[in-house]
Parts: sequence; C-alpha cells; structure tokens
Amino acid sequence: GHTTVCQGSLYFTGKAMSEQFVEGKWTGGEKFYWQADLANTEFAILVGNNVFEGGYGPPYRVSKITDGLTNGRLRYVVIDPRLGKTGSKAWKWLPNIPGTEAAIALALIQIIIKNERYNKGYLENANLAAATAAGEPNYCNAAWLVKLDKEGKPGKLMRGSDLGQAPEEREKADGSGTWKFDPFVVWQDGKFVTFDPNDKENPVKGDLTADTEFTTLDKDGKAVTVKVKSALMVLADSANEHTVEEWAEIAGVNARDLYEIAQEFTSHGRKACADIHRGVSQHTNGYYNVQAWNDLNLLIGNYDYAGGYAVGKAYDQNGTKEGQPYNVNKMIDGAMGKFGHTIIRSSKYETSTIFEEYPAKRPWYPLATDIYQEIFPSIGDAYPYPVKAAFLYMGSPVYALPAGHTNIETLKDPAKLPLFVTFDIVIGETSMYADYIIPDLSFLERWEFHKTHPNVIVKNAPVRQPTIAPLTETVTVYGIEQPICLESFLLAIAEKMNLPGFGPNGFGEGKPYMRMEDLYIKQVANIAYGEKPDLADAVEEASDAEVELFLNARRHLPKTVFDVDAWKAAIDNDESLWRRVVTVLNRGGRFQPFNKILSGDQLANKYGKYIGLYAEKTYDTKDSMTGAHFSGVARYVEPGRDSLGNLVSQQDKAEGYDLTLITFRTITQTKSRTPGNYWLRAVEPTNYVIVNSQDAARMGLKTGDVVRITSKTNPEGVWDLGNGETVPMDGQVQVLEGLRPGVVGFNLGYGHWAYGANDVTIDGQVVKGDKRRATGIHANAAMRTDTQNPNTTLRDLVGGSAVFYDTMVKLVKV
Repeated sequence: GHTTVCQGSLYFTGKAMSEQFVEGKWTGGEKFYWQADLANTEFAILVGNNVFEGGYGPPYRVSKITDGLTNGRLRYVVIDPRLGKTGSKAWKWLPNIPGTEAAIALALIQIIIKNERYNKGYLENANLAAATAAGEPNYCNAAWLVKLDKEGKPGKLMRGSDLGQAPEEREKADGSGTWKFDPFVVWQDGKFVTFDPNDKENPVKGDLTADTEFTTLDKDGKAVTVKVKSALMVLADSANEHTVEEWAEIAGVNARDLYEIAQEFTSHGRKACADIHRGVSQHTNGYYNVQAWNDLNLLIGNYDYAGGYAVGKAYDQNGTKEGQPYNVNKMIDGAMGKFGHTIIRSSKYETSTIFEEYPAKRPWYPLATDIYQEIFPSIGDAYPYPVKAAFLYMGSPVYALPAGHTNIETLKDPAKLPLFVTFDIVIGETSMYADYIIPDLSFLERWEFHKTHPNVIVKNAPVRQPTIAPLTETVTVYGIEQPICLESFLLAIAEKMNLPGFGPNGFGEGKPYMRMEDLYIKQVANIAYGEKPDLADAVEEASDAEVELFLNARRHLPKTVFDVDAWKAAIDNDESLWRRVVTVLNRGGRFQPFNKILSGDQLANKYGKYIGLYAEKTYDTKDSMTGAHFSGVARYVEPGRDSLGNLVSQQDKAEGYDLTLITFRTITQTKSRTPGNYWLRAVEPTNYVIVNSQDAARMGLKTGDVVRITSKTNPEGVWDLGNGETVPMDGQVQVLEGLRPGVVGFNLGYGHWAYGANDVTIDGQVVKGDKRRATGIHANAAMRTDTQNPNTTLRDLVGGSAVFYDTMVKLVKV
C-alpha cells in the first residue's frame, strides 16, 4: 500500500474530506484521492503531476491526453517548476515556486467566487435529499454555517443547540443504545434552518453567501453575539487574504494567466478538472495545498461526472459484501485486535496517557496513517515506547525517504533495535543493515491484489499471480513444500508458535490455512462471485476449453507454486466457483464491461456521498507540537517549516543555500525494479543534476560539469553509511531552459550503492557488484531534516507527508 513517502497528504486530505457524519461524529473517511477522468475532460489543470513520465500516467492516462489533443477535445495547463514532457504539450506552463500550489488555487477560487462562476445549483444542496432531488450524485457543506471566533477565524460548524434547540435522542443503528443528534444549520430566506445531512426525505438548500450572526449565552450566562458564515464564504475569506496579483507574486507566476485559466476552467460545465499529484502534496503545507485544489473542483461540482473528478472502484476481495462466499476477515477464530498507540502515533497526543506538555517529543498524526518517515526514527528515540523487533517488507526507507540516511543510525544499533528482519529480493540500501534477510518473491513470482486507481473509471480487480517458478529455495511448512518468502515465513512462525487461525483448521473446522493459496484463492473467488447475492453479479463459468487453457498455461510451474487440487480445495472443491475463479485468473483479474462505465453525463462508479469543503474534524484536531487547532478551511501556509513552525527554508536561504531541490521521474527508471535492467539503462545510463541556464551562467557551470549537492543539514554532501564508508552526492550538470530559475533537480532511480552495485561477501564468497547500478546521483540525503527531530526529514504535520520539495541547497563544483 501507499505511505506518506508517496503522496501521503494527497491521500489524507481525501480522507479528511470524505469523513461522514454518523451518529454524532465524523468518521469513515477513506484513505484515497480523486483524479480527473481524462478520457472525457475538455480542460485540465495538471499540478505537480508528471503524467507523461510518472504518476501512474504512461500506461493508462497518456493515451487519453494524446487522444484529446489530436481530436481537439482537450486543452490543458501544467503548473510545475519543471517543464517535462507533460508541459511540452500544454496550452500554458506555469513554473511556480515549489510549495506555492495553494496560492495559485486560492487565486483561482477568488476569481471564480467574485465573478459568481461557481455551480450554485450544486453547492447550495445541504443534505442528501436536496442532492437527490437535484439529480446530483453527491453533495458538500458549502452552504453550512461555520462559527467564527472573536478574531474572525472559523471554528466549529453551527448546530441547533446554538439556537437553543435540545438535541434529539436517536437509536443507534446496531441497537446498542442511543446518541444525541444536534442538527446542522444553514441560512435560508433570512432565517436559520436546521437539518440532518443524511436526511433522505426533506431537501434543504442554503444561502451560499450567508454572513450573519446569532446571540447565545456564554459559560457565565452572559449574552454574546457569534458571527457565522457559510463554508463557501469562509473559503472566500481565505482566498481573499491576498489579491490575485499578490497570489501570483507569491507563486512566481503571471496574474494574467490566472485570470485566463479561471475563465477557461469555468467554461466547460462539469468537464473541467484540476488533477494533482505528489508535487502538490509532498511539502510541509501539503494538506492545505491539496485541500485548495480539491475545493476548486467542488466549485464547479465536477465530482462523479464524466470529464470531472473520479474515484476508483474495485471488486471486494475480502468477502464483506452480502452473499460473497468467504468473508476472510471473520473466518479466523481467536484473531487479536489492535490496541494502544502505534509507533508512528496516528492518534491524539492530548488524549494519550503520555501527554505532558507542548511540544510533544515527536509529532502525532491523528489525521494520517502509514507515516513512513516516522518508523525508524521513532524506534531510535524509543518514542512512545522502545521496540525490540522490526519486520520490513517491500520497502527501503534509507533510499526512498527524503533524508533517509538518518534511519541508518537506528538500523545499525542493536541497542536501539535489537532485531531487524527484512524480506527482499536483493541486499538493498536498507536490508543491508538487517540481522536476517528472508528471500522474497519478485513481481513475476508472487500473488498480489492491487485493487484500482482513481483515474480508472472501470470497476476492476487486477490479480497478479505467479508466472514463473521462484528463484528462491523451498521450505516445508505444515508438511507442505512451498517457496521461501514473506507468506511462508509467517506461516512457519505460526506453526512454530501454534498460533490460532493457522494450520489444518485455520479458516474453520476442516478449512486449512497452511499455504498462501488457502487465502488467495478464496479472495479470487470473492472477486469472481461479485457483490450481489445469488450469483447475480458473478462472472461466467469457464468452459472446458478455457479450463484446459488455464492448466496448460501453468504446466511449467512446479507443484510448490501451482497445485490445482490444493487450489480447488481452498474453495471447498466447489466446481462452479472454481470455474469462475479460472475465468478471473485467465484474464488477470476482473474488469467491468467498458460500455457500463457511464450513466448519462455521470460516472457509473461513483464516490456518491458527502464531501467536506470545510473539514470540521480537521479543525477539531490539535497540532501536537503547539497545541493550536489545525485549520478546517484551505489556506496558504508558507512552505519549508520545521515541526515547530519555523521557516527553516528561508533561514537556510539567508545562509547561502539559495536553490530549491526537487525530484522527478523519467519513464525508463523506478527505484527498485530497474537498476538491473540494462536494456533500459542503455537508454539513459545515468541521471543529471538539472540546472536552469540563468543559474548555470551565474555559477559558471556548463553541461557535463560535476557538482556536489550540499545543504544546511548535510554540508558535506555525502551519504554516511555508518560502516566507515561514504557516498558523495556528486552528479553531472545538465543545463536546460525547461526549469524555473532558482530550482535544481535530479531524477530518481539512480545512484545505488547497494542493490547489486557493491561487492558482498556471503559465507566467505565474494559476490561481485555491477557498477552500472551505481551510476548517477541520488541526493535524498541532502534533504532538510527537522530542527526538533534532526533524525527525521521535514514533514507535513496535518497530512503526514515526507517532504521532498522544500530543501534549499548549494551546488559545489567538484
């Protein structure tokens, strides 16, 4: 799954905006994000989104863009410090200052609201009934009233109790008791109107320009006046903190372009869309950057519309839908639940038992999970507790993280981490520090359920399955010979410890869990069965000819990988269900018919529920370092801050580190699968430090010169591997025009010092490294660390992102 090293704040802004009001609290937010339906979009704004070379773009999205460009359907804008292949085809390229993405979004929002070019009919729907009556697939809280404090800052949403109404006692859905419903409020025809957002029967609309007040009693019984505004007006206030020209200056772009983009964006109905990626999210202000761009899309009501903002939908593999044959989450007796705080602290500091004062020793992240950059530094600090053993699967934080070198101090110290086990296909930059490396399977040798991606508007469930025999040795677990890998290791541990939920009766009496396929074939069966009872959504049974094709296609696989009798037994030898499993596996998954992806002008596979333009739960969450509330509304926060809010990037710039470092991808390289792919290396044998021609002239640099990248927190410009070896961050310069002056960058995937690049001695035998894997530069170690926690990169305290794009550096000629 994705973590905060990928595009964390993009995911967790989506989670915050998708929180639903359920029985008196905000809950159920999903870790996901929306993307544009580029097959039907007429105008797109691509922000921090390298579609032609990365960001899930080339396989699925580029064809839609090129189709739109060639037939005249599509025009798009690129907002990115680097031009790239995507920008080369754009109507406009705005090379913004990194981290100012929210400033541009707020400028566009200001123009649209002031000129009333927003979708009033969509935004004024305050509840489900109103949205349904209007034929809308979803609704938002743009019309809901937000209370302002004495300084005019937005806080809690207004409730009926603010008007003296007593909350209503309601039964809980599960019958376990009652809860108190305190309705929300809109301003309608000159009066306050209370409502239930989930009401299906009574439509309520609200005045989008509401700006009024009410009188209530304070805690001392004195009458006080409280100002309220609609959420849309609260957003407008945030957008109006600067003029369009001032926003343009902050972002380093032309104000005239912003006016033209706003005009174009609001000239295509629902078939315009802002599409953002990690260039927006991986900043210290990433959450608010993402929220601002998501709000821009809300203004035109394009969520769930063809050509608008889409969400991916996948067939359920875990059997949680009615009628599915195997609810694998409930089949195991004695499974332990979670308890306590995680090492990465995805909970509230102030309600924890270790709360003392502000700042916390390390940040807490109540609105985010999977905070990759916190794992090993937190273990090193033994906060909130020490860890005796860590298992790492399919990851290399040393190489992948910004300032990943800071993890090494913990990884190499048994006093901080007594046992470190990794599962890897190589001895990599992180697994080189492990006590044990368990050989794992490559993508051609293993099972995997990828689910889907937001821009894939076809409901689907791809299934990766073994196509070759693994190169690893085999082991015997529960008396069954199987490849050594993560799954067989976990099963072996379960066998050794006699754990419940495994063994001959792991999935229930007579239902074994002794090999990985005992689980995976059940999950394929769930996909094949579909999400309706009585096979109403099931795939067709495979014919005899197709079953024969299935068997013949796997005849080269050993029994340790493909045992047809064991696979059938995993689904109780149900012949009909087995043939449906074959149907799915023969096709590499399940994919909805293409002619069913649209429903009129809407997408068939909808998000289809409430969206929080104003995020009350975010406002209710406190910064664990300062105790201050986060903002519920999108706003511009200057980037490059440490965890205490200090503008360290500006401080570093004042000390002579005057270039902003960014990273990017080229289509020929990834971080892990391509270092040994010498056919791709032949296309681009090395990477470069890209420099704008103006900066190159100022520094006396030319293409081919070698420079070292240094920063305030890594002035030597080296990777210290903790074993007496160092790797300098030296790279060849490439001078070009397609980059904003003041910005330098390098593309990822190069500069390995492990992963087969170095010599390794195993049992006295030297395995020679291949220096082709070491070519180029990997400069993540130059990225800025936090002043409060110097063993950790900068991070977004709201959305959790590891920060790639807020470091100021120098280039030193070598």
